Amino acid sequence: MLIRRIARPLLSAVFIGQGIDSLRNPKPAAEAAAPTVDGLRALPDPVGSRIPSDPQTFAQINAAVQIGGGLLLATGRAPRIASAALAFTVLPANLGAHMFWSESDPQAKAQKRKDFLTDLSLLGGLIIASADTAGKPSLGWRGRRAAERLSERVSSALPGSDDGFDADLAELGEKIAHGLQAGAERGRELASTAAERSAPLAKKARKRGEEWADTARDRGAELAEIARLRGSEFANTAAARGSELADAARERVGDGVKTRRRRRPW
Repeated sequence: MLIRRIARPLLSAVFIGQGIDSLRNPKPAAEAAAPTVDGLRALPDPVGSRIPSDPQTFAQINAAVQIGGGLLLATGRAPRIASAALAFTVLPANLGAHMFWSESDPQAKAQKRKDFLTDLSLLGGLIIASADTAGKPSLGWRGRRAAERLSERVSSALPGSDDGFDADLAELGEKIAHGLQAGAERGRELASTAAERSAPLAKKARKRGEEWADTARDRGAELAEIARLRGSEFANTAAARGSELADAARERVGDGVKTRRRRRPW
């Protein structure tokens, strides 16, 4: 939004300028921060022990926060965080310089009072800027809306609601119970069927095994007798053929000898 783009640099200009002046000339800033440093160091541990004892160091840290937060706010980057950080630097940086209640000179007292009120005005502007969501719902509003929606859903799901939650839950429970009962019955049927079918199958397998054993025993004796007879036949055939082959070999040898004798010249 155009107004925010104009207002944020205007609001941050004073802090950027004050931070630069404090870094360039830290002595006045250290004197102004001395009462704040004493008050913060008096706090219980661990807060008090973490505060720098040197007011000048505290003033330099405060000035760095003012410059960094002012630049972030002016450019619109993390404006809420930057505004909150700048708000914490207002009083520590200017409290010692604007203590009008301890001033005796009326003119100086009036000037310090004016500066103190100006700082309070800046503090108020920074608080508003830190709460500005740029038209978007804040975290608190979104948290409350989420809690309301959750409460509505829980209320609608409670017994006695209009959407029939109890009826649906009871129906679902009946379906689950019926499914479990049907599964148990089916399991019992399968177990009974398996038991009934297994006994005849075992008996049939035992009977077939006995038949195969008898067949193997009978066929073994028969095959052994056939093998013995065929062995005798093979032996007789081999003996007969052996005599014939021996006679044929002797005749062939005799013929060869006679032929060689005829071919000799003497």
